[in-house]
Amino acid sequence: MIKLLYFASLRERLDLAEERLTLPPAVSTVAALLDHLRARGGRWAEVLGPGETLLTAVNQELASPQTPVADGDEVAIFPPVTGG
Repeated sequence: MIKLLYFASLRERLDLAEERLTLPPAVSTVAALLDHLRARGGRWAEVLGPGETLLTAVNQELASPQTPVADGDEVAIFPPVTGG
Protein backbone atom coordinates (compact mmCIF):
# COMPACT_ATOMS: atom_id res chain seq x y z
CA MET A 1 0.00 0.00 0.00
CA ILE A 2 1.22 3.52 -0.79
CA LYS A 3 0.18 6.88 0.58
CA LEU A 4 -0.85 9.43 -2.05
CA LEU A 5 -0.80 13.14 -1.25
CA TYR A 6 -2.46 15.77 -3.43
CA PHE A 7 -1.42 19.42 -3.10
CA ALA A 8 -2.61 22.90 -4.08
CA SER A 9 -5.12 23.04 -6.94
CA LEU A 10 -5.08 19.25 -7.32
CA ARG A 11 -6.38 18.87 -3.78
CA GLU A 12 -9.12 21.38 -4.51
CA ARG A 13 -10.11 19.90 -7.86
CA LEU A 14 -10.15 16.32 -6.55
CA ASP A 15 -11.63 17.33 -3.19
CA LEU A 16 -9.09 15.00 -1.63
CA ALA A 17 -5.88 15.68 0.30
CA GLU A 18 -4.63 12.11 0.63
CA GLU A 19 -5.52 8.48 0.21
CA ARG A 20 -4.03 5.04 0.60
CA LEU A 21 -3.84 2.79 -2.42
CA THR A 22 -2.92 -0.84 -2.89
CA LEU A 23 -0.62 -0.97 -5.90
CA PRO A 24 -1.76 -3.27 -8.69
CA PRO A 25 1.05 -5.58 -9.88
CA ALA A 26 1.43 -3.66 -13.17
CA VAL A 27 2.08 -0.34 -11.41
CA SER A 28 5.79 0.01 -10.68
CA THR A 29 6.64 3.56 -11.81
CA VAL A 30 5.28 7.07 -11.33
CA ALA A 31 4.05 7.08 -14.95
CA ALA A 32 2.17 3.81 -14.46
CA LEU A 33 0.68 5.14 -11.23
CA LEU A 34 -0.61 8.28 -12.97
CA ASP A 35 -2.06 6.13 -15.77
CA HIS A 36 -3.78 3.95 -13.16
CA LEU A 37 -5.28 7.01 -11.44
CA ARG A 38 -6.43 8.48 -14.79
CA ALA A 39 -8.16 5.19 -15.59
CA ARG A 40 -10.59 5.96 -12.75
CA GLY A 41 -12.17 8.31 -15.29
CA GLY A 42 -14.21 11.44 -14.59
CA ARG A 43 -12.41 14.13 -12.68
CA TRP A 44 -9.33 11.89 -12.31
CA ALA A 45 -8.84 11.74 -16.07
CA GLU A 46 -9.41 15.49 -16.29
CA VAL A 47 -7.26 16.65 -13.36
CA LEU A 48 -4.37 14.26 -14.05
CA GLY A 49 -4.78 14.32 -17.84
CA PRO A 50 -1.94 14.57 -20.36
CA GLY A 51 -2.49 18.30 -20.85
CA GLU A 52 -1.87 18.98 -17.16
CA THR A 53 1.61 19.88 -15.93
CA LEU A 54 2.29 17.85 -12.82
CA LEU A 55 5.23 17.28 -10.53
CA THR A 56 5.68 14.24 -8.35
CA ALA A 57 7.80 13.29 -5.39
CA VAL A 58 8.44 9.82 -4.03
CA ASN A 59 9.39 9.71 -0.38
CA GLN A 60 9.88 13.50 -0.42
CA GLU A 61 12.34 13.50 -3.36
CA LEU A 62 11.38 14.93 -6.75
CA ALA A 63 10.58 12.10 -9.12
CA SER A 64 10.50 11.52 -12.87
CA PRO A 65 7.94 9.40 -14.70
CA GLN A 66 10.43 6.50 -14.61
CA THR A 67 10.96 6.66 -10.83
CA PRO A 68 9.98 3.35 -9.22
CA VAL A 69 7.12 3.16 -6.73
CA ALA A 70 6.66 0.31 -4.27
CA ASP A 71 4.64 -0.67 -1.25
CA GLY A 72 5.30 1.64 1.69
CA ASP A 73 6.16 4.66 -0.47
CA GLU A 74 4.67 8.11 -0.08
CA VAL A 75 3.87 9.73 -3.42
CA ALA A 76 3.01 13.42 -3.68
CA ILE A 77 1.41 14.91 -6.77
CA PHE A 78 1.32 18.66 -7.23
CA PRO A 79 1.22 21.42 -9.85
CA PRO A 80 4.31 23.52 -10.51
CA VAL A 81 4.51 26.45 -8.13
CA THR A 82 5.74 29.90 -9.00
CA GLY A 83 7.02 32.34 -6.49
CA GLY A 84 8.54 35.72 -6.29
